[in-house]
Amino acid sequence: MSTALLFPGQGSQRVGMGKDLAHVSDVARRTYAEADAAVGFPISTICFEGPEDQLTLTANTQPAILTTSIAVFRALQERGLQFDVVAGHSLGEWSALVAAGALTLADAVRLTNLRGTFMQEAVPVGTGGMAALMGMDVAATRALCEQCSAPGEPVEPANLNGAGQIVISGHVAAIDRAIAAAKGAGAKRAVKLTVSAPFHCSLMAPARDRLAAALADVTIRAPSVPVIANVTAAATQDPAEIRRLLVEQVTAPVRWEESVQAIARMGVTQAYELGSGAVLKGLVKRIAETIAITTIGEPHEVEAFAAAAAGAA
Repeated sequence: MSTALLFPGQGSQRVGMGKDLAHVSDVARRTYAEADAAVGFPISTICFEGPEDQLTLTANTQPAILTTSIAVFRALQERGLQFDVVAGHSLGEWSALVAAGALTLADAVRLTNLRGTFMQEAVPVGTGGMAALMGMDVAATRALCEQCSAPGEPVEPANLNGAGQIVISGHVAAIDRAIAAAKGAGAKRAVKLTVSAPFHCSLMAPARDRLAAALADVTIRAPSVPVIANVTAAATQDPAEIRRLLVEQVTAPVRWEESVQAIARMGVTQAYELGSGAVLKGLVKRIAETIAITTIGEPHEVEAFAAAAAGAA
């Protein structure tokens, strides 16, 4: 049986995440302290106490989610966690790289704080947006986006989540045109998302370029297990490729459905979603029925894993 670790992205945050685990786990508590030192402000307090408007600032959200995922990961490592492949949704790819030893937690926390800042500053607030389309395939979505784009007002597929769910991203005027035209193009539903920036589209080019500069001097090691990259939906363990793909990911779509299918082809039958929320669990269940997936984030879930691992030993 092969095991995958999956890490959630932006949108899975909630005030209070990680607080109970840090209360009972020394390694989780040390993880938050390490993140606080790396980023230079108390990201742990923002996770545990909020306020929500601080947690939902992109520059805070990204390192907060990453730190919470790694706190859970390290608590499980203490209890015998073994794994064969890792993947993460958008920001979650950074968590996956930390878990696989390609990035240090300190570098990842610092860089995701910068990544969030760069993304927020790339497009003036209110200029960009995102929307979820239900019931459309990739080809139809691309055609809709081409139809609704205009010079200086692009809209593009951003998250290819699978199970009939695709998120589009771009200029707010083009997003509005796409929502209006979606039903006629075959969508069952089109919903505008509450987001602070148009992630994973060409409007993020300034953020991509700034991230490339920030990453230039950071050490990336060969990961201990294959990492499924969002940009290619393929496994990699090459540090140079990982660096390039982390930069490309800022403007490229997240190929999540294909990533889960790739994991299934690798023989994975068990997956664990580590951190806050259960967004990936729902997607994986609908994409690959052969993969059993469990979410782990709270102390009782960590202990249930430990008990099951002890029973199997």
